[in-house]
Amino acid sequence: MGADLLNEVEGVVQGHRDGHGFVIRDDGQPDLYLAPQEMRAVLHRDRVKARIVRMDRKGRPEARIVEIIERKKAPIIGRLLHESGVWLVAPEDKRYGQDILVPKNATANAAAGQVVAIELTEPASLYSQPVGRVTEVLGEIDDPGMEIEIAVRKYEVPHRFEPETLAQAASLPDKLRAADLKHRIDLRDVPLVTIDGEDARDFDDAVYCEPVATGRSKTPNAWRLIVAIADVSHYVKPGDPLDEDAYERATSVYFPRRVIPMLPEKLSNGLCSLNPNEDRLAMVCDMVVASNGSIDAYQFYPAVICSHARFTYTEVAAILTNTRGPEAARRKQLVPHLLDLNEVYRALLKERARRGAVDFETTETQIICDENGRIEKIVPRVRTEAHKLIEEAMLAANVCAADFIAQAKHPSLFRVHEGPTPEKTTLLQNYLKALGLGLGVSDEPSPGEFQSIAEATRDRPDAMQIHTMLLRSMQQAIYTAANNGHFGLAYGAYTHFTSPIRRYPDLLVHRVIKALLLGKRYNLLNAPVKNPAPQRRKAAAKPNAKPAQLTAEGEMWEAAGAHCSANERRADEASRDVEAWLKCRFMREHLGEEYSGTVTAATNFGLFVTLDELYVEGLVHITELGGEYFRFDEARQELRGERSGVRYGVGTRVRVQVSRVDLDGRKIDFRMVRDPEEDAVMARVRRDRNASAVADLAAVKEEDRVIKAATKKRGRAAKSGAAHPVRAAKSTARKAAGKSGKGGKRR
Repeated sequence: MGADLLNEVEGVVQGHRDGHGFVIRDDGQPDLYLAPQEMRAVLHRDRVKARIVRMDRKGRPEARIVEIIERKKAPIIGRLLHESGVWLVAPEDKRYGQDILVPKNATANAAAGQVVAIELTEPASLYSQPVGRVTEVLGEIDDPGMEIEIAVRKYEVPHRFEPETLAQAASLPDKLRAADLKHRIDLRDVPLVTIDGEDARDFDDAVYCEPVATGRSKTPNAWRLIVAIADVSHYVKPGDPLDEDAYERATSVYFPRRVIPMLPEKLSNGLCSLNPNEDRLAMVCDMVVASNGSIDAYQFYPAVICSHARFTYTEVAAILTNTRGPEAARRKQLVPHLLDLNEVYRALLKERARRGAVDFETTETQIICDENGRIEKIVPRVRTEAHKLIEEAMLAANVCAADFIAQAKHPSLFRVHEGPTPEKTTLLQNYLKALGLGLGVSDEPSPGEFQSIAEATRDRPDAMQIHTMLLRSMQQAIYTAANNGHFGLAYGAYTHFTSPIRRYPDLLVHRVIKALLLGKRYNLLNAPVKNPAPQRRKAAAKPNAKPAQLTAEGEMWEAAGAHCSANERRADEASRDVEAWLKCRFMREHLGEEYSGTVTAATNFGLFVTLDELYVEGLVHITELGGEYFRFDEARQELRGERSGVRYGVGTRVRVQVSRVDLDGRKIDFRMVRDPEEDAVMARVRRDRNASAVADLAAVKEEDRVIKAATKKRGRAAKSGAAHPVRAAKSTARKAAGKSGKGGKRR
């Protein structure tokens, strides 16, 4: 890194609530630290050119701003305050670091305390605060749904369709027309069904299964699995207003009690949704699955279908558990097909196990809100066999789509999940070695190695800790034009085909498959794809690997993948922000209360603990762990007390008290609460240690006294030729100490 000193690099400023910041480099190299003084002239998310000026004590690069390339023009959300006759806005996102001055005539008649959107009119500088004007008044901070209004603006989530988009959606027919059915296979007599959650509003996929005989067999020895996916591409054409809005959003965003869809409601809940007993257009993946779970054949074709029923996961799980129960009685005609679906699912599980796909059991939660949008309770999502059944069916269709496109050598978007980076692999190896499991991973681990460890440790008390470390060592999945396989699922080629209503990459994959079926190529150059600003990407390539040279079309596909990946992360961040706000608001009503919980992460500054009853995570700062020094063991991922030897790692059970809630910072702080029985045990241990230390000291003093007394007789003993008095005294002292049962060794 020394050679990089004085180098100039470009990147995006990322502020920190404590006043300093970082430059997130475009080349993916380590972030550059910006001192608080450097942050005075810039704001969070500004694009800058910075020069590396020094290395700090930990060897991290520190930079100075050389040039501000681009000021972020997005509105800043905050609360309007009136202090000492001055109007200002305190940004809701504390990474901005500075309050924004607002002239008296630029408040848009907003009242003090209200949430507003503000546009900068004068940028920040070393000697003055930024100045802005109010462009939108959102309302009071306690208004129902305000947290969502803040989040969509804070993360720049497009939440209003363009007028042209709404006009085009309104012009679409309410029902299928005769012209829509041309060149389609009619599957309306096939009893396809949808299986989704109770709160689902749009239905992307319908499934059907039946046993079939293959080869020379006269009896069924395989299954025909049909996965029908809503044909969004029939209505959303490249370059149309609908397409441009869909690309801009790239994904639907899900909040508690509200969804910001990728497509207008007429499409997402109407024409494209596979509602029961309504004719719908679909793209079908028709597969033959062998008894061992391998997909022996498949074909894609456009079709018209009619869903015969809308099932929920809970209902299907109940039917599969008890085929004579009330749920099965209500769906008597469809039960045999559900049983066939269950059989093909069992076969696909065999194939999953054979290829070594990683499968961790994790706990997902669902927030239940009241009429005012406040949390009523947080409950775990139960992942039933019905969930897994649909998941395996969708994976099978996605794999067929990837294989179809890869064999045609047509450019497209793949869903890529690469293996752990060398740094994460080393960290995981050290962690497993420190645990003494006798299990490890190679320098270039395979999914099967991860799955073997997961299965071998499933019944251990620290299984959660081990599985969490395995998960954290993996990279994030992305959309890219390069087919580099999916590590977690152990697929050589994988893409997304099954959710075009809510994911733009799926819509692109549908267009590619349709073009290939017609013997044509899909040209992305006609789509609304723009070359985005450089994306920050972790370097995961092998050393000295040469980057592939991309054609103009290849660059467009890569840009589309980067855009969709970035917007997927944006949607996740916005959803997490809203959930964190709701949880903080919820926990303010529980200040001072005590709960049992589990450590979910250990860091050098404290422990993150998830409460058992509420499924809320908070921080126990290291200063709250007790009056001793705790050292972070990176290999074991735990904090250890140097005096007591107490260890806190992932999976440790603790009892905590809710001590502080920071609504603006989305943070919850806990204080460790000692169990009385644990305190009694620790006190007894300390008493025993103290008693042992006192006895040891007494024995040492007695030994010294005997030795000093014997020394006076040394001369006499030497003259008379008697045994060495000091050695004899030491022997006598040790025997005396041994009789006391305490031993005389120095500790």
